[in-house]
Amino acid sequence: MAKFATFTKGGKSGIGAVDGDRVHDLSETFGGATDLLPLVEAGPEGAQKAAAAVAGGSCPVLALNDLSLSAPIRRPAKIVAIGLNYIDHCHESGLPVPEKPVVFTKHTNTITGPYDDVCWRTDITDEVDYEVELGVIIGRETSHVSEAEALSCVFGYSVVNDVSARDLQLGGGAGQWDLGKSLDTFCPWGPVIVTADEIGDPQNIDVRLRLNGETRQESNTRNMIFSVAYLVSYLSRHMTLVPGDLIATGTPPGVGMGMDPKGYMTDGDVCETEIEGIGTLRNKMRIIG
Repeated sequence: MAKFATFTKGGKSGIGAVDGDRVHDLSETFGGATDLLPLVEAGPEGAQKAAAAVAGGSCPVLALNDLSLSAPIRRPAKIVAIGLNYIDHCHESGLPVPEKPVVFTKHTNTITGPYDDVCWRTDITDEVDYEVELGVIIGRETSHVSEAEALSCVFGYSVVNDVSARDLQLGGGAGQWDLGKSLDTFCPWGPVIVTADEIGDPQNIDVRLRLNGETRQESNTRNMIFSVAYLVSYLSRHMTLVPGDLIATGTPPGVGMGMDPKGYMTDGDVCETEIEGIGTLRNKMRIIG
């Protein structure tokens, strides 16, 4: 039905429906909402309520260029991520192709905006990598859903950069996946949530990532080992998913860890994370100590 965004203007946060270079301000339609969680929690009825407000002209219209876009949902209940979900990425990582999804979490402190800086300290990590991923936003409480019904539980899709500290993630014997994935600012996402009906088939979407203008990753979600529907069903059998939960579905080959020599990010690098039909994140890398 729409593309929805969270924005700030003049120090005040709000939400809106993006229409070209305009944003229909829906903040008061959803009780003074400051991010998209109340709209997502309302499910299909929320999207319909938003569409009616836009069609009826009952909400202010703002210029997109006058707004700063934020992460669509700043504190989802869960960020669940999937590792090794493209075969060629398994190969470049030197790890076997999994028989079941590799599941880990990123914590909410990682969330940052689609155009904000990603920051780290060199006394914590000096192997910071990028990962373009399709983000899935859950639209209703979901438990033990079948694969056939799983996509009906999806509110929409977004762009995620699963920034990773490889020395923390994979070092020290068994490694520390959650630690390596959960440094502050290590989950830029947005710039919008596109409702599921606009995407259609989530297994036929082009994804790519550029570092300083150089294409590093380029693939299509048809190359996933485990589909979006399978992942939602699989996760729902192990944990109850709730509206606003963000699932990062895995990254294709081309990460810095897989290059020879390694192609990790450093201070001043600009990472552009793009997914067809959704948008592009543009984040500058900053070493802060």
